Amino acid sequence: MTKLRLAIVGAGPAGIYAADILLKTERSFDVSIDLFEQLPAPYGLVRYGVAPDHPRIKGVINALRDVLDRGDIRIFGNVRFGEDIMLTDLKKHYNAVIFATGAIRDADLEIPGVDAEGSYGAAEFVSWFDGHPDVPREWPLDAESVAVLGNGNVALDVARILAKHAEDLLPTEIPENVHAGLDASRVTDVHIFGRRGPAQVKFTPLELRELGELRDVDMVVYNEDFDYDDASIAAIASNKQVKVIDRVLQQWRTRPSADNAGGEASRRLHLHFWSRPVEIKKDADGRVAAIVYERTQPDGSGGMTGTGELREIAIGQLYRAVGYFGSPLKDVPFDKKHGVIPNREGQVIAKDSNQRVPGIYATGWIKRGPVGLIGHTKSDAMETVQHLVNDQGSWWQPVDPSEEAIPALLAERGVQWTDLEGWHRLDQHEIGLGEPHERARIKIVPRDEMVRISRGE
Repeated sequence: MTKLRLAIVGAGPAGIYAADILLKTERSFDVSIDLFEQLPAPYGLVRYGVAPDHPRIKGVINALRDVLDRGDIRIFGNVRFGEDIMLTDLKKHYNAVIFATGAIRDADLEIPGVDAEGSYGAAEFVSWFDGHPDVPREWPLDAESVAVLGNGNVALDVARILAKHAEDLLPTEIPENVHAGLDASRVTDVHIFGRRGPAQVKFTPLELRELGELRDVDMVVYNEDFDYDDASIAAIASNKQVKVIDRVLQQWRTRPSADNAGGEASRRLHLHFWSRPVEIKKDADGRVAAIVYERTQPDGSGGMTGTGELREIAIGQLYRAVGYFGSPLKDVPFDKKHGVIPNREGQVIAKDSNQRVPGIYATGWIKRGPVGLIGHTKSDAMETVQHLVNDQGSWWQPVDPSEEAIPALLAERGVQWTDLEGWHRLDQHEIGLGEPHERARIKIVPRDEMVRISRGE
């Protein structure tokens, strides 16, 4: 019987779902799967891209843990593709590879002044407050007024963490250095800017409701943003999610706040709709000083158009939550415009010739771009896996498909990889750190410490 030796690069939801689906797929051959992950711990953006006060979403980890804990998938953590292991290595030892590396850097926003000191991509900030080992330990929260650009769930996550009082995050798995940084924060006003109106936002009702539940934070909305056109009225009437969002926002309009007097909270969260950022002004030292934005208006079909009216708000920091973007992988085709590996239904294609590249596949955000929720990743993986199974005739023919080859190769290169048993060690260590404080866990942040604990050294 033929055996498929498969490498999957990326141990987030996309990679783990692909492995699980393949193992459960009806096929005429055996399967052996190795997962490669550049971080010492698995789960990708579920561990490092979801705010720590979102335990419901982090429940996805339980499902992913169940897959890994079956023991029929090997994991090699702390292994960087393109440095510790190359595409040529995978061709020597596997029949195929699926890239599930996601999209972890910020999409560009090209407006004047966006390069000012104090202008950050949301992905950088999320990585910091989630304890990612490869970002600085400290974050300067030295401005009283800050802006968040975007109307998706990431923008709301960033705004919520900025506005929330640090002690209210203590029951979560927030790392110690992050709690200390937030506790020292000077932020009093967080301004969220969206180019379109309340009926066109990209965030979910749950995310929006959570904003309104923050202790000692006033929600500030502006009456001028709720003069709905026919397209907005139709969206609210026909879409249950939009209807709930509108209901929440309408309730906030009746609350006391700094905008309509009566607000008594020490912090405020302002929602500016119909507001398109056009410039970030700098002070004499090159730091963020103000945001200039254009008031927009409905274009009659659910979109927006500019009015020419410019406004300005003084801010000391800027967070751009305008989308994530994929990163190129060594020796793998890459579409620089869209930030994805070019593919047809997960089968990777050469960028110039548009011909299929045998043995190489993609799934998740590196396949389709950073859109959709975690649930979409399953159907995405199913499509890719089905092609992989059907493409048996074009698999690579490895010279050494033995299971011992990869540990020997990594050891020879001095790579300190972590395995599933190592993740269990780190997992229990973090949970143990949290128990005396009645916390879910306290994350270990430094990479070398994660590796040392994982390897039992």
